[in-house]
Amino acid sequence: MKQLKATAKPAERGPPPDPARLLAWYDRHARRLPWRVGPKERRLGRRPVAYHVWLSEIMLQQTTVAAVKPFYDDFVRRWPHVADLAAAERDEVMSAWAGLGYYARARRMKACAEIVAGELGGRFPTTAAELEKLPGIGAYTAAAIAAIVNDQPIAVVDGNVERVVARLYAIDTPLPRAKPVIRQRQAALTPPVRAGDYAQAVMDLGATICTPIRPACSRCPWSGACRAYAAGTVEAYPVRAPKPKRPTRFGVAFVATRAGGSILLRRRADAGLLGGMTEVPGTAWHSQSRPATPADRPLQAHWVRVRPDVIHVFTHFRLELAVWHGRVSGRPAAPDGHWWASADGLADEALPSVMKKVLETALPGSTKKRRAV
Repeated sequence: MKQLKATAKPAERGPPPDPARLLAWYDRHARRLPWRVGPKERRLGRRPVAYHVWLSEIMLQQTTVAAVKPFYDDFVRRWPHVADLAAAERDEVMSAWAGLGYYARARRMKACAEIVAGELGGRFPTTAAELEKLPGIGAYTAAAIAAIVNDQPIAVVDGNVERVVARLYAIDTPLPRAKPVIRQRQAALTPPVRAGDYAQAVMDLGATICTPIRPACSRCPWSGACRAYAAGTVEAYPVRAPKPKRPTRFGVAFVATRAGGSILLRRRADAGLLGGMTEVPGTAWHSQSRPATPADRPLQAHWVRVRPDVIHVFTHFRLELAVWHGRVSGRPAAPDGHWWASADGLADEALPSVMKKVLETALPGSTKKRRAV
């Protein structure tokens, strides 16, 4: 397929985007976020806290601001400083993370906190190059922390920034191939001063004005410089390559309960999808559906198939799980590598969303927090 060049028609050309104009807009309209030090506070001398910015950036990977806020507040309340997070039990951290998804982030975040607290005296590195050496900090996250915390003039490019820049310059090369030219454009726009505010301003512009659908171009401080706006083709950008069809995998989940209502659980291996998280016993996930066999079941019980099947969509595949509920006679010991969790404490287990769906299917209300009496 011939690659389109990132060019604009003569009628689309206008004045270049002015970072100062965007910063003036940001000074008036910056979002209030729990981890952010806004422009007014910065002018009063308050500086961003590296731990807060790092924590928020790790949580925001592949997740929305609205979803992250309650998790961020909970983490900062439990572990106010990086040393507190480093000293926490990993299972407690994984439990607090449950529901955010992409669980490898939580494991790497814990490892990063241990290095910063134990080897770096509790201080995060100041440069993107040094930050990127830490677990779980990639190029984007390192650039974001370095810019926001230390005002380093470095290109910060997330999904919002990609959309803004692709529209500004009518970049018609499909993503992800367009990423290098978008990064180059963003680097050229990044000012030598207030680089952190600029990075956050572009992200805010994409989140609140230059939205994927029905952008509010009339309120955009850069509309006069936007080639896509001039051409009336804003929603055509960014161009994306067609996504491959998401395959479906199949498996079986076994929800075993014994006298007293406790539920049989186990921990997934650290490597791989949902690594280190808690789950009910089950089969491997295969590309073709197959019935459960007695050998699959974790112990003897009166097993009953529960409907409907659980459907959960991951980034790269769709999962269908057949759910079986087994009532166990008496109070047998848990098989090796498993444990019995009390019904009252189930909500505190490190259960990923798919396992909460399984448990809710077999035992409605089981994963809800119990009210104190």
